[in-house]
Amino acid sequence: MKILLINHYAGSPQHGMEYRPYYLAREWLRLGHQVLVLAASHSHVRTTQPDKLGETIDGISYYWYPTPAYEGNGLGRVRNIWSFCRQVWNDADALASAFQPDVVIASSTYPMDIWVARRVARKAKAKLVYEVHDLWPLSPIELSGMSPRHPFALLCQKAENDAYRDADVVVSMLPKVQGHMAAHGLDLSKLHIVPNGIALDEWDGHGQALDPQIAAHIAAQRAAGRVVIGYAGSHGLPNALDVLLDAAKRLKDAPVAIVMVGGGHEKQRLAERVRAEGIDNVTMFAAIPKLEIPALLERFDIAYIGWQRTPIYRFGIAPNKLMDYMMAGRAVLHSVEAGNDPVAEAGAGLTVAPEDAAAVAEGVRRLAALSAEERAAMGERGRRFVLANHTYPVLAQRFIDALR
Repeated sequence: MKILLINHYAGSPQHGMEYRPYYLAREWLRLGHQVLVLAASHSHVRTTQPDKLGETIDGISYYWYPTPAYEGNGLGRVRNIWSFCRQVWNDADALASAFQPDVVIASSTYPMDIWVARRVARKAKAKLVYEVHDLWPLSPIELSGMSPRHPFALLCQKAENDAYRDADVVVSMLPKVQGHMAAHGLDLSKLHIVPNGIALDEWDGHGQALDPQIAAHIAAQRAAGRVVIGYAGSHGLPNALDVLLDAAKRLKDAPVAIVMVGGGHEKQRLAERVRAEGIDNVTMFAAIPKLEIPALLERFDIAYIGWQRTPIYRFGIAPNKLMDYMMAGRAVLHSVEAGNDPVAEAGAGLTVAPEDAAAVAEGVRRLAALSAEERAAMGERGRRFVLANHTYPVLAQRFIDALR
C-alpha cells in the first residue's frame, strides 16, 4: 500500500516535533507499505527546520514545501498555512501520477488540508482519511476565546464539516468525540480511535545518559531524604504549571523536592516566580534531548502532569508526556478533569482536580506517604497499560486495520 501523509507540522528525531507521523510511518514501512510525508519547511513546534526540499529519514520519504517563517498565532501563521496548502494543491496532478497513492491522509491539526488531500485522493482514485489531533475550530474557540463568527473559525468549521462528509475513514486521537462528530455530519461507522503512544526502541536501555547537573541535583535531594516530584515537558499555559508552583508553596515544610525540566513560552515567567517568591523546593532545568528522557524519568519518584480546567477536554486527552511517564514506570499525579483518564484506567497513580493547588499539594502528600514499593506497583501497572495499548507497532497496525 502506498500512503501519502499530509502533515504540515511533521517532524523527525533530527528535527523535533511532531513525532507521530515519523513513528507511524516507520512502522508502516516495517509492515511493507510505502510512505511519503508532505510537510512545511517551517513549523513553530520543530526544534530544527529542514534545510533541503526532499530527504529520506530511516526509509521514510519526506518532502518539505518551502513556507515563510512565523512566530505566534497571528497572520504569519495563517500565511504559512496558506502557502503550504496552496503548493500541495498545485502539485495534486504530479502527486497522483508520480507517487500513485492508495491512501491520502489529511493530518495537519488544522482541518483545511482536507480540501488538498481530497483533491489528490480523487485524482489518484485513493482512499481519503482525515486524522483528528484536536477539534478545530472548537479548540481555538474554547481555549483562546476566538469568536465562532471569526472568519478563520468559519473557514475551519466548513473544512471540518467537509472532512466528516467526504472522508472514507476518520481517525481520532481523542476517544470521546463521537457526539461532536455526529452532530457535524459524520457517519460514526467511519470513526476509529488511534491515540498517541511510545516508540519501544527509545526504552530499550540504550538511550543517552542524563545531564550530569540534573542527575547530581536529584541524587542530592534523594540523599537528603526528599521524595522527588518531577515534571518533564513544555512550559506553556495549557500545562497549568502555576498550579504546581502554588502547590509547592503549600508543601514548603514537606520532605519533597520538585524538579521541572523543559522549555516553552512560560518558562522565563515561571522561573521568575520561583525566584521572586522564594519557592525553594522547586528547581528548574532547561530542556534536554529526547533520548535523555527515559534516564530522567527513572529518577523521579512521582511524575506530575496538569491541565487547565476547560470544557474542550470533555472529548478526551491523548498526551505523549503521560505515555512517557507511564512507560517509565512512575507513579503519576494527574491534575485533570477530562472525558478519559489513562492514569485512573490503569491504576497508575492518583488523579486530582485541575487548577486546584490545594488538591495537588494533598495529592503529593498522599503519594509521598506511600512506600517506594507501593509507588513502584502503580508505575508497573501504568507500564503494562502502555505496552498493551500505546506502543507504535500496536497503533500503526490499528491504523492500517481502520483503512481496510
